[in-house]
Amino acid sequence: MSNMLPASRPQMSKEDLLAQIELTHPEFFKSLPDLFVVGIRGYYEDSMGEKGKNDRAIYDDAIFIVGKNCYHPFNGNTDPSAFKKEMANLKPGVWPVYKIDLHRGQYLALCQRAGNVTVIRDQKGPDTGMFGINIHKGGVWKTSSLGCQTIPAEQWEEFIKKFFDEAKLLHGKAYRDKVYTYVLLDN
Repeated sequence: MSNMLPASRPQMSKEDLLAQIELTHPEFFKSLPDLFVVGIRGYYEDSMGEKGKNDRAIYDDAIFIVGKNCYHPFNGNTDPSAFKKEMANLKPGVWPVYKIDLHRGQYLALCQRAGNVTVIRDQKGPDTGMFGINIHKGGVWKTSSLGCQTIPAEQWEEFIKKFFDEAKLLHGKAYRDKVYTYVLLDN
């Protein structure tokens, strides 16, 4: 799997990430939530896959849990696993539509349940709606994405535990009822 996963986790500091959010989404930055997730598409585009290109089917992106009292970097995938007619690719932006729920009825993940997102479909273009663009566990030998944001299998348990622990600290027993924001940035 060495060609699918970077040698290390993302090294971006919280200050640098927040500065990038402020530059890209100043309105969101003015009222940052206490807990949110950020993805950076193409974070490793010059050191993995084809140079200068954001590739599919490898973990060449970065995903961060960001909170008042926490900051955790993870490797990730923000692209679908393949090019296929009408395959969904989440459009960069601020998406306050995620709830803790079962991904495909199997395990708890961050699921698009509280509103629409816009995707760019291969060979079709923009499309807005409820598509189940979840943040979930990826595979060991593939990124396992039809448009979802995925965390490598060996990092998934740590990701979801850290997110749940912080959500419980902030919201108590109501943490599963809250809506969380995902911000997707282009590198």
